[in-house]
Amino acid sequence: MIKESLQSLFLIFMAEMGDKTQILALAFATQFGVKEVLLGVFIGSLLNHGLAVIVGTYLSSVIPIDIIQIIAGLSFLGFALWTLKDDDSDEEEETSNKFGPILTVAIAFFIGELGDKTQLTAITLSVDAINPLFVLMGTVTGMILTSGVGIFVGSRIGNKIPEFTIKILSASIFMFFGLAKLYTAIPKNYLTSWNIIIFLIVLGFIVYLLIRPMIKNKRMGKSTALQEAALTLYNYAQEMKERVDNICLGEDICIKCKGEKCIVGYIKNIINRIDRDDNYLPVDVIDDFSDSLNKGFNEDKVVQGLAIILISLESKIIEKENHRIAINNIRRLLERILFGKEFTYNSKESYFQMLRDNNQRLEKKIFNCVMELESGKL
Repeated sequence: MIKESLQSLFLIFMAEMGDKTQILALAFATQFGVKEVLLGVFIGSLLNHGLAVIVGTYLSSVIPIDIIQIIAGLSFLGFALWTLKDDDSDEEEETSNKFGPILTVAIAFFIGELGDKTQLTAITLSVDAINPLFVLMGTVTGMILTSGVGIFVGSRIGNKIPEFTIKILSASIFMFFGLAKLYTAIPKNYLTSWNIIIFLIVLGFIVYLLIRPMIKNKRMGKSTALQEAALTLYNYAQEMKERVDNICLGEDICIKCKGEKCIVGYIKNIINRIDRDDNYLPVDVIDDFSDSLNKGFNEDKVVQGLAIILISLESKIIEKENHRIAINNIRRLLERILFGKEFTYNSKESYFQMLRDNNQRLEKKIFNCVMELESGKL
Protein backbone atom coordinates (compact mmCIF):
# COMPACT_ATOMS: atom_id res chain seq x y z
CA MET A 1 0.00 0.00 0.00
CA ILE A 2 2.82 2.40 0.87
CA LYS A 3 4.51 1.35 -2.38
CA GLU A 4 1.36 2.33 -4.33
CA SER A 5 1.28 5.72 -2.61
CA LEU A 6 4.98 6.43 -3.28
CA GLN A 7 4.72 5.28 -6.90
CA SER A 8 1.69 7.53 -7.42
CA LEU A 9 3.45 10.48 -5.80
CA PHE A 10 6.57 9.99 -7.92
CA LEU A 11 4.71 9.65 -11.23
CA ILE A 12 2.47 12.67 -10.64
CA PHE A 13 5.42 14.74 -9.44
CA MET A 14 7.43 13.94 -12.58
CA ALA A 15 4.40 14.31 -14.86
CA GLU A 16 3.72 17.87 -13.73
CA MET A 17 7.31 19.14 -13.55
CA GLY A 18 7.43 21.96 -16.10
CA ASP A 19 3.76 21.51 -16.97
CA LYS A 20 0.53 23.51 -16.59
CA THR A 21 0.25 22.83 -12.85
CA GLN A 22 3.48 24.68 -12.13
CA ILE A 23 2.59 27.54 -14.48
CA LEU A 24 -0.76 27.96 -12.68
CA ALA A 25 0.90 27.77 -9.25
CA LEU A 26 3.50 30.39 -10.23
CA ALA A 27 0.80 32.70 -11.61
CA PHE A 28 -1.37 32.42 -8.49
CA ALA A 29 1.69 32.95 -6.24
CA THR A 30 2.00 36.50 -7.64
CA GLN A 31 -1.57 37.22 -6.46
CA PHE A 32 -2.03 35.22 -3.24
CA GLY A 33 0.06 33.87 -0.37
CA VAL A 34 2.00 30.64 -0.94
CA LYS A 35 0.08 28.86 1.86
CA GLU A 36 -3.24 29.87 0.29
CA VAL A 37 -2.12 28.66 -3.14
CA LEU A 38 -0.94 25.27 -1.82
CA LEU A 39 -4.14 24.78 0.21
CA GLY A 40 -6.14 25.56 -2.93
CA VAL A 41 -4.04 23.04 -4.88
CA PHE A 42 -4.76 20.43 -2.19
CA ILE A 43 -8.54 20.94 -2.29
CA GLY A 44 -8.76 21.10 -6.10
CA SER A 45 -6.51 18.06 -6.59
CA LEU A 46 -8.30 16.04 -3.90
CA LEU A 47 -11.66 16.54 -5.61
CA ASN A 48 -10.27 15.98 -9.12
CA HIS A 49 -8.21 12.90 -8.30
CA GLY A 50 -10.87 11.55 -5.94
CA LEU A 51 -13.21 11.45 -8.93
CA ALA A 52 -10.49 9.74 -10.96
CA VAL A 53 -9.88 7.06 -8.32
CA ILE A 54 -13.62 6.28 -8.13
CA VAL A 55 -13.72 5.83 -11.93
CA GLY A 56 -10.57 3.68 -11.88
CA THR A 57 -11.89 1.45 -9.09
CA TYR A 58 -15.15 0.90 -10.99
CA LEU A 59 -13.32 -0.03 -14.21
CA SER A 60 -11.24 -2.63 -12.37
CA SER A 61 -14.43 -4.46 -11.39
CA VAL A 62 -15.76 -4.80 -14.96
CA ILE A 63 -12.59 -5.29 -17.08
CA PRO A 64 -10.31 -8.39 -16.89
CA ILE A 65 -6.94 -7.75 -15.18
CA ASP A 66 -4.78 -8.76 -18.19
CA ILE A 67 -6.63 -6.27 -20.41
CA ILE A 68 -6.26 -3.62 -17.70
CA GLN A 69 -2.48 -4.18 -17.61
CA ILE A 70 -2.19 -3.69 -21.39
CA ILE A 71 -4.37 -0.56 -21.27
CA ALA A 72 -2.26 0.76 -18.37
CA GLY A 73 0.96 0.15 -20.31
CA LEU A 74 -0.35 1.93 -23.41
CA SER A 75 -1.66 4.76 -21.20
CA PHE A 76 1.77 5.30 -19.66
CA LEU A 77 3.33 5.46 -23.14
CA GLY A 78 0.64 7.97 -24.09
CA PHE A 79 1.44 10.06 -21.00
CA ALA A 80 5.14 9.99 -21.96
CA LEU A 81 4.34 11.36 -25.44
CA TRP A 82 1.90 13.89 -23.94
CA THR A 83 4.68 15.15 -21.66
CA LEU A 84 6.95 15.75 -24.68
CA LYS A 85 4.32 17.81 -26.51
CA ASP A 86 5.41 21.45 -26.89
CA ASP A 87 2.56 22.89 -24.82
CA ASP A 88 3.55 26.55 -25.08
CA SER A 89 0.19 28.13 -25.72
CA ASP A 90 -1.14 31.31 -24.19
CA GLU A 91 -4.08 29.52 -22.62
CA GLU A 92 -4.93 30.90 -19.22
CA GLU A 93 -7.29 29.69 -16.56
CA GLU A 94 -9.81 32.46 -16.01
CA THR A 95 -11.36 32.02 -12.61
CA SER A 96 -13.02 34.86 -10.78
CA ASN A 97 -11.33 36.03 -7.59
CA LYS A 98 -14.70 36.74 -5.98
CA PHE A 99 -14.57 33.33 -4.25
CA GLY A 100 -11.47 34.25 -2.23
CA PRO A 101 -7.91 33.03 -2.80
CA ILE A 102 -8.19 29.40 -1.61
CA LEU A 103 -11.47 28.62 -3.39
CA THR A 104 -10.29 30.46 -6.52
CA VAL A 105 -7.15 28.30 -6.74
CA ALA A 106 -9.12 25.13 -5.90
CA ILE A 107 -11.67 25.77 -8.68
CA ALA A 108 -8.92 26.58 -11.18
CA PHE A 109 -7.03 23.37 -10.41
CA PHE A 110 -10.16 21.20 -10.37
CA ILE A 111 -11.32 22.51 -13.77
CA GLY A 112 -7.81 22.78 -15.21
CA GLU A 113 -6.97 19.13 -14.45
CA LEU A 114 -10.23 17.65 -15.80
CA GLY A 115 -9.21 15.24 -18.55
CA ASP A 116 -5.54 16.17 -18.09
CA LYS A 117 -2.80 13.55 -17.94
CA THR A 118 -2.59 13.74 -14.13
CA GLN A 119 -6.27 12.81 -13.77
CA LEU A 120 -5.89 10.04 -16.35
CA THR A 121 -2.74 8.84 -14.55
CA ALA A 122 -4.74 8.67 -11.30
CA ILE A 123 -7.40 6.57 -13.07
CA THR A 124 -4.73 4.25 -14.53
CA LEU A 125 -2.97 3.78 -11.18
CA SER A 126 -6.19 3.09 -9.26
CA VAL A 127 -7.45 0.49 -11.75
CA ASP A 128 -5.15 -2.27 -10.45
CA ALA A 129 -4.46 -0.83 -6.98
CA ILE A 130 -4.95 -2.92 -3.85
CA ASN A 131 -6.00 0.16 -1.88
CA PRO A 132 -7.08 3.08 -4.12
CA LEU A 133 -7.08 5.45 -1.13
CA PHE A 134 -3.28 5.25 -0.98
CA VAL A 135 -3.12 6.08 -4.69
CA LEU A 136 -5.22 9.18 -3.99
CA MET A 137 -2.90 10.19 -1.13
CA GLY A 138 0.11 9.83 -3.41
CA THR A 139 -1.32 11.74 -6.38
CA VAL A 140 -2.56 14.67 -4.27
CA THR A 141 0.76 14.88 -2.41
CA GLY A 142 2.55 14.85 -5.76
CA MET A 143 0.46 17.82 -6.96
CA ILE A 144 1.23 19.82 -3.82
CA LEU A 145 4.96 19.03 -4.03
CA THR A 146 5.30 19.93 -7.70
CA SER A 147 3.42 23.22 -7.12
CA GLY A 148 5.57 24.06 -4.10
CA VAL A 149 8.80 23.24 -5.93
CA GLY A 150 7.67 25.33 -8.91
CA ILE A 151 6.97 28.39 -6.74
CA PHE A 152 10.18 28.04 -4.70
CA VAL A 153 12.54 27.39 -7.61
CA GLY A 154 10.78 29.82 -9.95
CA SER A 155 11.09 32.71 -7.49
CA ARG A 156 14.83 32.14 -7.23
CA ILE A 157 16.19 31.14 -10.63
CA GLY A 158 13.57 32.62 -12.98
CA ASN A 159 13.90 31.69 -16.66
CA LYS A 160 16.95 29.48 -16.00
CA ILE A 161 14.61 26.56 -15.25
CA PRO A 162 15.88 23.58 -17.35
CA GLU A 163 12.41 22.74 -18.66
CA PHE A 164 13.63 20.72 -21.67
CA THR A 165 15.68 18.39 -19.44
CA ILE A 166 12.79 18.02 -16.99
CA LYS A 167 10.37 17.04 -19.78
CA ILE A 168 12.79 14.45 -21.20
CA LEU A 169 13.36 12.93 -17.74
CA SER A 170 9.64 12.86 -16.95
CA ALA A 171 8.77 11.27 -20.32
CA SER A 172 11.53 8.66 -19.89
CA ILE A 173 10.08 7.55 -16.55
CA PHE A 174 6.57 7.15 -18.01
CA MET A 175 8.09 5.36 -21.00
CA PHE A 176 9.90 2.90 -18.73
CA PHE A 177 6.77 2.05 -16.72
CA GLY A 178 4.70 1.73 -19.89
CA LEU A 179 7.14 -0.60 -21.68
CA ALA A 180 7.59 -2.69 -18.52
CA LYS A 181 3.83 -3.17 -18.13
CA LEU A 182 3.38 -4.07 -21.80
CA TYR A 183 6.26 -6.55 -21.69
CA THR A 184 4.73 -8.43 -18.76
CA ALA A 185 1.08 -8.18 -19.92
CA ILE A 186 1.24 -8.93 -23.66
CA PRO A 187 1.14 -12.67 -24.55
CA LYS A 188 4.64 -14.02 -25.25
CA ASN A 189 3.78 -15.20 -28.78
CA TYR A 190 3.38 -11.52 -29.78
CA LEU A 191 6.74 -10.50 -28.32
CA THR A 192 8.84 -11.47 -31.34
CA SER A 193 12.07 -9.64 -32.20
CA TRP A 194 10.56 -8.07 -35.34
CA ASN A 195 7.44 -6.88 -33.53
CA ILE A 196 9.53 -5.28 -30.77
CA ILE A 197 11.91 -3.60 -33.28
CA ILE A 198 9.06 -2.20 -35.41
CA PHE A 199 7.23 -0.97 -32.30
CA LEU A 200 10.35 0.79 -30.94
CA ILE A 201 11.13 2.38 -34.34
CA VAL A 202 7.60 3.81 -34.59
CA LEU A 203 7.74 4.99 -30.98
CA GLY A 204 11.15 6.59 -31.52
CA PHE A 205 9.94 8.40 -34.65
CA ILE A 206 6.93 9.84 -32.77
CA VAL A 207 9.25 10.98 -29.96
CA TYR A 208 11.49 12.71 -32.52
CA LEU A 209 8.54 14.55 -34.08
CA LEU A 210 7.40 15.75 -30.65
CA ILE A 211 10.76 16.99 -29.34
CA ARG A 212 11.88 18.65 -32.59
CA PRO A 213 9.88 21.90 -31.93
CA MET A 214 11.30 22.08 -28.39
CA ILE A 215 14.86 21.66 -29.70
CA LYS A 216 14.23 24.38 -32.28
CA ASN A 217 12.84 26.78 -29.65
CA LYS A 218 15.76 26.00 -27.34
CA ARG A 219 18.28 26.86 -30.07
CA MET A 220 16.44 30.10 -30.83
CA GLY A 221 16.48 31.02 -27.14
CA LYS A 222 12.68 31.24 -26.96
CA SER A 223 11.25 31.23 -23.43
CA THR A 224 8.51 28.75 -22.55
CA ALA A 225 5.32 29.57 -20.67
CA LEU A 226 6.77 28.13 -17.44
CA GLN A 227 9.98 30.15 -17.78
CA GLU A 228 8.04 33.38 -18.40
CA ALA A 229 5.82 32.76 -15.38
CA ALA A 230 8.86 31.99 -13.25
CA LEU A 231 10.64 35.10 -14.53
CA THR A 232 7.78 37.29 -13.31
CA LEU A 233 8.17 35.93 -9.78
CA TYR A 234 11.96 36.05 -10.02
CA ASN A 235 12.02 39.70 -11.12
CA TYR A 236 9.50 40.61 -8.45
CA ALA A 237 11.73 39.11 -5.74
CA GLN A 238 15.17 40.06 -7.10
CA GLU A 239 14.96 43.43 -8.85
CA MET A 240 14.09 45.26 -5.64
CA LYS A 241 17.00 43.65 -3.79
CA GLU A 242 19.55 44.49 -6.46
CA ARG A 243 18.51 48.14 -6.80
CA VAL A 244 18.47 48.85 -3.06
CA ASP A 245 21.50 46.78 -2.07
CA ASN A 246 24.13 49.46 -2.71
CA ILE A 247 22.29 52.58 -1.53
CA CYS A 248 24.33 52.68 1.69
CA LEU A 249 27.91 53.97 1.32
CA GLY A 250 29.12 51.46 3.93
CA GLU A 251 30.46 51.41 7.47
CA ASP A 252 33.17 53.93 6.56
CA ILE A 253 30.41 56.54 6.82
CA CYS A 254 28.34 55.02 9.65
CA ILE A 255 31.28 53.48 11.61
CA LYS A 256 28.89 50.68 12.66
CA CYS A 257 25.87 49.27 10.82
CA LYS A 258 22.64 50.03 12.69
CA GLY A 259 20.55 47.42 10.87
CA GLU A 260 16.81 48.10 10.98
CA LYS A 261 17.36 51.32 12.94
CA CYS A 262 18.84 52.76 9.74
CA ILE A 263 16.45 53.73 6.94
CA VAL A 264 18.30 51.52 4.40
CA GLY A 265 18.39 48.54 6.77
CA TYR A 266 14.65 48.96 7.37
CA ILE A 267 14.00 48.99 3.60
CA LYS A 268 16.07 45.82 3.12
CA ASN A 269 14.12 44.10 5.89
CA ILE A 270 10.79 44.90 4.17
CA ILE A 271 12.12 43.58 0.83
CA ASN A 272 13.33 40.34 2.45
CA ARG A 273 9.94 39.83 4.08
CA ILE A 274 8.18 40.39 0.75
CA ASP A 275 10.53 37.81 -0.81
CA ARG A 276 9.62 35.30 1.92
CA ASP A 277 5.93 36.11 1.35
CA ASP A 278 5.63 37.16 4.99
CA ASN A 279 2.02 38.04 5.79
CA TYR A 280 3.08 40.26 8.71
CA LEU A 281 4.47 43.20 6.75
CA PRO A 282 4.60 46.64 8.41
CA VAL A 283 1.45 48.61 7.59
CA ASP A 284 3.01 51.99 8.30
CA VAL A 285 6.44 53.53 8.88
CA ILE A 286 6.67 54.65 12.51
CA ASP A 287 10.32 55.78 12.83
CA ASP A 288 11.34 59.07 11.21
CA PHE A 289 14.95 57.81 10.79
CA SER A 290 16.23 61.34 11.34
CA ASP A 291 19.67 60.12 12.50
CA SER A 292 20.35 57.91 9.48
CA LEU A 293 19.01 60.49 7.02
CA ASN A 294 21.93 62.78 7.87
CA LYS A 295 24.55 60.42 6.42
CA GLY A 296 25.46 60.16 2.74
CA PHE A 297 23.73 57.85 0.27
CA ASN A 298 24.45 56.72 -3.28
CA GLU A 299 21.97 58.96 -5.09
CA ASP A 300 22.05 56.94 -8.34
CA LYS A 301 21.13 53.74 -6.49
CA VAL A 302 18.32 55.48 -4.60
CA VAL A 303 16.96 56.80 -7.91
CA GLN A 304 17.12 53.31 -9.45
CA GLY A 305 15.38 51.83 -6.41
CA LEU A 306 12.58 54.39 -6.61
CA ALA A 307 12.26 53.87 -10.37
CA ILE A 308 11.77 50.10 -10.03
CA ILE A 309 9.18 50.78 -7.29
CA LEU A 310 7.24 53.09 -9.62
CA ILE A 311 7.32 50.52 -12.44
CA SER A 312 6.08 47.83 -10.02
CA LEU A 313 3.19 50.02 -8.87
CA GLU A 314 2.10 50.72 -12.46
CA SER A 315 2.35 47.06 -13.53
CA LYS A 316 0.10 44.13 -12.55
CA ILE A 317 2.97 42.17 -10.99
CA ILE A 318 2.09 43.18 -7.42
CA GLU A 319 -1.50 42.16 -6.76
CA LYS A 320 -1.37 41.25 -3.06
CA GLU A 321 -2.68 44.15 -1.00
CA ASN A 322 -0.15 43.73 1.83
CA HIS A 323 2.68 43.71 -0.73
CA ARG A 324 1.41 46.92 -2.34
CA ILE A 325 1.26 48.60 1.08
CA ALA A 326 4.83 47.48 1.82
CA ILE A 327 6.04 48.64 -1.61
CA ASN A 328 4.45 52.05 -1.02
CA ASN A 329 6.21 52.24 2.35
CA ILE A 330 9.54 51.64 0.60
CA ARG A 331 8.65 54.35 -1.93
CA ARG A 332 8.00 56.84 0.86
CA LEU A 333 11.30 56.00 2.56
CA LEU A 334 13.26 56.44 -0.67
CA GLU A 335 11.52 59.79 -1.18
CA ARG A 336 12.70 60.87 2.27
CA ILE A 337 16.29 60.07 1.29
CA LEU A 338 16.10 62.00 -1.99
CA PHE A 339 13.73 64.88 -1.21
CA GLY A 340 13.57 64.99 2.58
CA LYS A 341 9.78 64.52 2.40
CA GLU A 342 7.09 62.08 1.24
CA PHE A 343 4.66 62.35 -1.68
CA THR A 344 1.24 60.88 -2.43
CA TYR A 345 1.07 58.40 -5.29
CA ASN A 346 -2.25 58.39 -7.16
CA SER A 347 -1.09 58.21 -10.76
CA LYS A 348 2.19 58.33 -12.65
CA GLU A 349 1.44 61.75 -14.19
CA SER A 350 0.37 63.52 -10.99
CA TYR A 351 3.25 61.95 -9.06
CA PHE A 352 5.93 63.20 -11.47
CA GLN A 353 4.30 66.64 -11.46
CA MET A 354 4.70 66.79 -7.66
CA LEU A 355 8.34 65.70 -7.96
CA ARG A 356 8.93 68.33 -10.66
CA ASP A 357 7.46 71.07 -8.49
CA ASN A 358 9.77 70.05 -5.66
CA ASN A 359 13.06 69.34 -7.49
CA GLN A 360 13.28 69.40 -11.29
CA ARG A 361 16.75 67.83 -11.42
CA LEU A 362 15.77 64.79 -9.38
CA GLU A 363 12.41 64.45 -11.16
CA LYS A 364 14.16 64.35 -14.53
CA LYS A 365 16.70 61.83 -13.24
CA ILE A 366 13.98 59.51 -11.88
CA PHE A 367 11.86 59.84 -15.03
CA ASN A 368 14.83 58.99 -17.30
CA CYS A 369 15.70 56.02 -15.08
CA VAL A 370 12.12 54.68 -15.36
CA MET A 371 12.30 55.00 -19.16
CA GLU A 372 15.65 53.18 -19.29
CA LEU A 373 14.42 50.37 -17.03
CA GLU A 374 11.25 49.89 -19.08
CA SER A 375 13.27 49.75 -22.32
CA GLY A 376 15.75 47.29 -20.78
CA LYS A 377 18.75 49.61 -21.17
CA LEU A 378 19.55 49.76 -17.45
